[in-house]
Amino acid sequence: MDRLLRRFLSQFIRHGSMTVTTASGMKFTVGDGIGEPVEVRFVTTDAQRRVLINPELGLGEAYMDGEFVVERGTIADALAILLDQPDVLPQWAKPWWHLRYLTRHLKQFNPRSRARSNVAHHYDLDGRLYSLFLDADKQYSCAYFETPETSLDDAQLAKKRHIAAKLQVKGGQRVLDIGSGWGGLGLYLAEIAGADVTGVTLSTEQLQVSNARAAERGLTGSARFLLEDYRDIDGPFDRIVSVGMFEHVGVKFYDTYFKRCAELLSEDGVMLLHSIGRSQGPDSTNPWIAKYIFPGGYIPALSEVLPAIERAGFLVCDIEILRLHYAETLKAWRERFMARREEAVQLYDERFALMWEFYLAACEMTFRKQDMMNFQIQLTRRQGVVPVTRDYVGHEEARLRGLERSAKPRLRLAGE
Repeated sequence: MDRLLRRFLSQFIRHGSMTVTTASGMKFTVGDGIGEPVEVRFVTTDAQRRVLINPELGLGEAYMDGEFVVERGTIADALAILLDQPDVLPQWAKPWWHLRYLTRHLKQFNPRSRARSNVAHHYDLDGRLYSLFLDADKQYSCAYFETPETSLDDAQLAKKRHIAAKLQVKGGQRVLDIGSGWGGLGLYLAEIAGADVTGVTLSTEQLQVSNARAAERGLTGSARFLLEDYRDIDGPFDRIVSVGMFEHVGVKFYDTYFKRCAELLSEDGVMLLHSIGRSQGPDSTNPWIAKYIFPGGYIPALSEVLPAIERAGFLVCDIEILRLHYAETLKAWRERFMARREEAVQLYDERFALMWEFYLAACEMTFRKQDMMNFQIQLTRRQGVVPVTRDYVGHEEARLRGLERSAKPRLRLAGE
């Protein structure tokens, strides 16, 4: 098995420098020797077998179980090499990819009951876990780094401001936030833009925090959060926004999603969809991510999204691609998590901490080295609703900055 592992890794890893020690003690180096060297070790032959059989699933499981150890560098360094090769997948892993692609619609079948259980799997974890690595506003989606020096908190505020500017929210307008998270964007739109916000989530933990934060800031009259599926909410709304939720919809439900949004949006309304996307066409969900992190999740290509938008009768007014912004967001999250890693172990256990470490590192390097990005699509139901040039975005952001400066200081709930 050692020789087989060496042969396969030598064929796959052609860039970088990785020294591998097998469970039996055999040591070999693969790659072209360029870059900072990384050294890894397999603790058991079972871990080697799992990586050889199904590397996309087996590597993460071996790391979680302490059977794949990085002895020089970090798991992020190791994944930076593995995800920066000429071939996206090792040749021996491609049959698994074809099988996943053929069955992906079954894995993404998300009726109401399944959608709720999938959300609970990830978002109803102990709230203290997310406080270890998110910004103070608990924004769990791609930030918007206006400069390389921008802090995570400022980048998340800039994301909310950027979205609000594209929505052109006016005081008193009804706004629907689909997938409202811990309420940060909805509260921003209510407090800074003066909107009347309804947020919907399928996470009971997020619901409680969102409504508590609205009460804390005296915004219960203008920001309310409901445990509701977007398919069941009543309209109409002047604005609809959805950030980081579309990845949980599933390809089979794209028509349902956009048709329902079109029904909920007023004739003169504006919708803004913010989602992770793929730059190189349809694919399937990584099996480790699907099993341990986001069951039922799928990251779409624009070629899968735009036809459903067209069929719903929407007009696409603007598409912006955020390149590398999520890589920087994930880097900040990973560094914050590692600084407080022992607290995560106390909340759960060592295996969970290793799982979360692998998750953040793998996602960062996928955005940094491969074809992942974020897109923002601005939609209307008719022509002439938004200005014909993009100048208005910057002007509106400047106006919102002024309103932010005059807003009262943010309060924090105990435990945040």
